[in-house]
Amino acid sequence: MSKTLSALTCLIATSFFASAAVTIEKVDYHGWKNSYRMTNGTVEVIVVSDIGPRIMHYGFVGDKNMFLEVPAMLGKSGETTWQSRGGHRIWAAPEVMPDTYALDNSSCEADVKGNSVTVTGPVEKETGLQKQMVITMAPAGTSVTVLHTITNKGAKARRMAPWALTQMAQTGMAILAFPPRRRHEDYLLPTNPLTMWGFTNFTDPRWKILNKYITLKQDPQATNPQKTGIFNTNTFAAYLLGSDLFVKRTHAYPTRTYPDYGCSVETYSDPDILEIETLGPLMTLAPNASVRHTEHWNLYRNLSIPDLTDEGIDQALKPILTQP
Repeated sequence: MSKTLSALTCLIATSFFASAAVTIEKVDYHGWKNSYRMTNGTVEVIVVSDIGPRIMHYGFVGDKNMFLEVPAMLGKSGETTWQSRGGHRIWAAPEVMPDTYALDNSSCEADVKGNSVTVTGPVEKETGLQKQMVITMAPAGTSVTVLHTITNKGAKARRMAPWALTQMAQTGMAILAFPPRRRHEDYLLPTNPLTMWGFTNFTDPRWKILNKYITLKQDPQATNPQKTGIFNTNTFAAYLLGSDLFVKRTHAYPTRTYPDYGCSVETYSDPDILEIETLGPLMTLAPNASVRHTEHWNLYRNLSIPDLTDEGIDQALKPILTQP
């Protein structure tokens, strides 16, 4: 059992489920009594259903949580304003007030089958959307698949895209990979956007823009936010925290239209958080229609990047990027 869980004075296990080498137990996590701990002995995931849908923990068993947890917001529900909290969530892009910040502070339905937990939120009063996550853990290793579904339960069609956001523990570094670089004489067309927000400032020392990669450090002493986004068919986002690396991937479609001037992956940071985010294509979601977006997660140990150059990052990540 992880250090995080053992430190909880109110931890209770009320139910156990097992499939192959994956064990799922119902626990009280930081005061959220209806939470589910999934583990295969190598990694563990905590899914909460008193709010959300939200995944609050992913890490090696007995080790740190790779995800951010906001202490003042843990174990609470029913607030009248949207709460950041940390962890992993699903939104609808593009970002717009107030719809994006529809409340996810009430109970969800949870269902355990095999090595999966399905968490379905109530229909949002603000938008008419219903959000669901199906979290599936591999019987061995670190692989976790998260299937996100957004269903339009409203009476009108909505133009939107699925948007999966993960808030990472502080003081690490996000890494985005550009599509393969090409010589001008071999390929004349652009390969990807590099999107800026009004507050984006690439002279900020948290950024490092290389030929193959772009990195963004989370700095609690920073005084302003930063954000960028790119497109990559083989969408890849990573976060290095100490010597542990969190990676999430999804597939993007060059022939489809994506939010934010064509982004399939984005990263955002401010003094409190850093997010790595993947996006699906924009679509008009008719009443009762659904859109799905899948991320594939992995954790890697004992990673070191000798220096923030293409060669240094390649040395650490190339074996990972070439995996299927």
